[in-house]
Amino acid sequence: MPLEPSPTHPDIAKRFLALSGPSRAGDPGHLAVRGDLAHIKLAGQCFVPHYAVPMPHRAKAETVLRSQPRDTADVIATLAQGTRFEVLDIAGAWAWGQVEHDGLVGYVAIADLEHAA
Repeated sequence: MPLEPSPTHPDIAKRFLALSGPSRAGDPGHLAVRGDLAHIKLAGQCFVPHYAVPMPHRAKAETVLRSQPRDTADVIATLAQGTRFEVLDIAGAWAWGQVEHDGLVGYVAIADLEHAA
C-alpha cells in the first residue's frame, strides 16, 4: 500500500521545511531571532532550535524596551500606553519580543504588560 502525501512525509518535508540557503543574519534591533529562539514567521529563514508563535500583549502604561532583561540595560525605546508588543518568551520578570508597529526587538518588564485581544 503506497504512503499518502502528508505534512510529515519525507518528500513534502524536503520541499517545504528545508532551508534553501544560509540563515538570515540577526539584526538585533528588528529581527526577532536569538541563538535559541525566533519568531515563527522566520521559520525557513533562520535556523534555531525553537520557533515561537507570538502572544499579543500591550503596554499598561508608558514603559521601556530594553536591550537585556535587567533594569540597568540600555533603553532601546519608550513604549506609549497601549503599544502592542508580541511576546515570544517570558523568563522571570521579563518578556522578550517585538513591538508590533515598528518591529523593534527587546525586553519589557512583564509587570508592565497585559494580554491583548
